[in-house]
Parts: sequence; structure tokens; C-alpha cells
Amino acid sequence: MGLGWIAERRLGLGAWPSSLTVTAVNVFAMAIVVMRLSNQATRDRRVIKRCLDQLCDRELITSAEGIDCEAISDAEVTQVFRQAHEVLMGMERHRLELEQARGLAEVRGHRAQSELEQLQAILAGLNEPVLAINHFDEIVLCNPCAERVLGFDLGQAETRALESLVRCETLVAMLMETRRRKGGNQRMAEVVLGESSGSTKTYRVACRGLRNEDASGQSNLQGAVAVLTDISAEKVIQKRNAEFVSAVSHEMKAPLSGIKAYVELLADGDAENAAQREEFLDVINAQAERLQRLVENLLNLARIEAGVVDVQKKARSLNELLNEAIGVVAPSAQQKQISLVSDLSQLYVGVHADRDMLLQAAINLLSNAIKYTNQGGKVTLRSRVDDSEVYFEVEDKGVGLSEDDCEKVFEKFYRVKKDKNMAQGTGLGLPLAKHIVEDVHGGRLTLRSELGKGSIFRVSLPNAGRGTSEFREAQAQVVCEAGER
Repeated sequence: MGLGWIAERRLGLGAWPSSLTVTAVNVFAMAIVVMRLSNQATRDRRVIKRCLDQLCDRELITSAEGIDCEAISDAEVTQVFRQAHEVLMGMERHRLELEQARGLAEVRGHRAQSELEQLQAILAGLNEPVLAINHFDEIVLCNPCAERVLGFDLGQAETRALESLVRCETLVAMLMETRRRKGGNQRMAEVVLGESSGSTKTYRVACRGLRNEDASGQSNLQGAVAVLTDISAEKVIQKRNAEFVSAVSHEMKAPLSGIKAYVELLADGDAENAAQREEFLDVINAQAERLQRLVENLLNLARIEAGVVDVQKKARSLNELLNEAIGVVAPSAQQKQISLVSDLSQLYVGVHADRDMLLQAAINLLSNAIKYTNQGGKVTLRSRVDDSEVYFEVEDKGVGLSEDDCEKVFEKFYRVKKDKNMAQGTGLGLPLAKHIVEDVHGGRLTLRSELGKGSIFRVSLPNAGRGTSEFREAQAQVVCEAGER
């Protein structure tokens, strides 16, 4: 516009120069547009070149060498970017798949963590020690019970090596051997472990190999696990049963041997006369009765312990039962010139009991007192009653018992060694009395004794007398007798 205006003024062209000015302006504008388009095309080519280089760097296309960006056509550019788009979409799909796989892995990880926590809680709640090792003989799992029994703290230990933490050689050898063996059979053994208190316990150990499947599906041993079960109580029972069988055999052997010996004498005609034959028969009869008593006591004990004994409890007078028991043992007391004193309560002493069984318990206690009281001694039977219970006591002035004997005297077949020669017996009378009082009648049988001064056996039973018609009649009778006096 400036050039057109100057030309117009200088040449004096009038109106025509105005057209020239417009024309010049248009030409100049067109030149500017052409220049801008050229620059834009150059920039587009540069952008295309840069994109191709980036695609090459990211390996979306193989190479950009030899590509003339100035001569490349729009169709070719479109084709290149379409391929890149397809590759990028494939990568996006792969990324989504990886995200999904990662989410599943997180879910599985949380589930595995939850299962591990549940397993640890279960193991912690077990009362049986559980111990597991890996293929390096390192402890990988154990519950608090195992740490307590085996005497180590896995969380505070500097090493997890089995041999360093567990001091039981048998258990260590079993775990290592089970881990090395190809077979998966369970191995069993018994170990004795000491406790902090100084006592010992016996455990049954069950070891089994831990297997893991590899990528090919084959099962390989990766360690071993051991479960320890406390069988100390079973061992005590087994020992008692063995002692019981041995004692029964010993007790039966003596009368059977006597019977067999005298039968052989009679069979061989060694009895010279009728009096001697009668003596032999008396010995056989006495041994047979002894054997019968032993069998009956054993059967009674077995029935009571098994809970199959026929118990017929009724409200009864304890004093009546005790008077009957005194009458049974009175001849034995007279033979030893023992004074048998009855100090029974003047009140009605009611009990809810089985007559025959409670009578047997009283007889056993009185017989035991008479046997172990020296000739000319004294045995006292007394009964008393209070609000909650009734009791009767058998007191003797006999040889007495030591503290150790007091703890064992109620065991089957136990007999005080120093007093074995004082009287024959099976060692079942006191255990039978204790079972009758405590297991059948819910009472208590206690013992107080002093060596050389005598013993007091006390039977305590629930009071079943108050409120019954027998109690009221007995009380009325006592009142009448007191008024007459």
C-alpha cells in the first residue's frame, strides 16, 4: 500500500493508481500466503521426520533410513501411522492384560496371607507341638507349644538350624532321615523330654515328608514335619495295668499253688488218716475262699470303675448299717482280744446309700483296723452328723502309717512292707472302700495316721436325714427317752 501511494503521487496517475495499489496489495498478500504455506509444509515434513525417528527408536517400524520426507506421499504417511496405531493398540491391550494379571496376583497374595494367618492361628491353638523343616534342615514352621516343649524361641534365635535349636537327638535324627528318604511313609517313635520343673514327659512323634510339585508336575520332597503327642498319661496307665496284672497274678498264684499242692498230696495218698485228710481239705477250702474273695473284689472294682454296677440307693439309717458291720467283724476282734468300741450318734444319721455297698465299705475299714492293731488293742467306730454332711470314723491304736504309705495305701494291691506279716490280705479292701464311698456315693474317704500310734479313716457323706419321716420319728423317740429319764 505504501509503494502504491508513492507511485500515485509521483506519477500523477489520478484514479488509476488506486487500482494499482489494490493490485500490489493483493500480490503482496499472495506472496505472504505462499511463503507461509511453504514454511508450514517444511514444518510438517520435519514433524513427520521426527515421528518416524521416534517410531524407529521405539521399534514400531524397522528403520527410517532411505525415507525421503520431502518426497513421501500422504498415503505413505497414513500407512506408517496406521501401522504404528495398530502396534500401540496391541501394547495397550497387553498393558490391560498385565494390569488384570497383577490384580489377580494381588488377590491371590491377600488370600495366601489370610490362609497363612489362619494356619498360624490354628497352630498356635494346638496343644500338641508341631515342627517343620525345609530341605536345608532349617526350621521353617513351629507353634508356641513346640517352642515351649523343645526349649527355644524361633523369633529370637540367631540361626534356624535344626541341630542348633533342638537338643533331642532322636527327634533331630528322625526329621533329617524323613527329609532324605524318597518314600513318603510316616515314621513313628517315642521320645522322653525334660521340663523346666525337672519332670519328664513321654511324647509319640509322627514324622512325614513335605512334598512340592515342580513345573513338570513331579512331586519332590522339600522338607519334613513332626507332630508330638503327649502320651505320659497313657504310659502311666500302661504301667499301672502291668503292675495290676502282675499283682493279680501274684495274689492268685499263692492260693492256687496251695490248692494244687494239697490236692496232689491227697491224690498220692499221703494223708495217713481221716484227720489228716480233713486238715488237707480245710487248707484247700481256705485257699479257695481266699481266691473267691480276690475274684469278687476284682469284679466289684471293675464294675464300679466301669460304671455298670447295679446301685440301689435309698434313704437309710447310717447307724443301723454300722451296727451290722460291727456284728460282722466282732468275732475277728474277739480272737485278737481287741476292744471294739461303738460310739455312734444318738441322733438319727440319715444317708442316701446302697445298703450292701456301704456296708461292705464299713466292714473293709473295720477289718483293716483289726488286722493292723496289736493283740489287746482298741478299735473305735463313731458317727456324727451336722447340717451339711454325716460321717463315720474308724480309729485304731495300731501300728500306724508313714507319710509315704498314707499316699499309696489306697492303690490296688498295695501293702505296707513292714506290716505284711501281721495279716494276710489282697490289698484290695481299702481301694474298694474308696471307690464305694467316692465314686458310688459322692463322698470322701480320708486318712490321718501317725507311725506307731494308730490311724483314723473318716468317711464323709451328704446328709440325707433332715426333713424325712425317719428323721422326725427318730428325733421324737430321742426326746421321749430323755423325758422318761
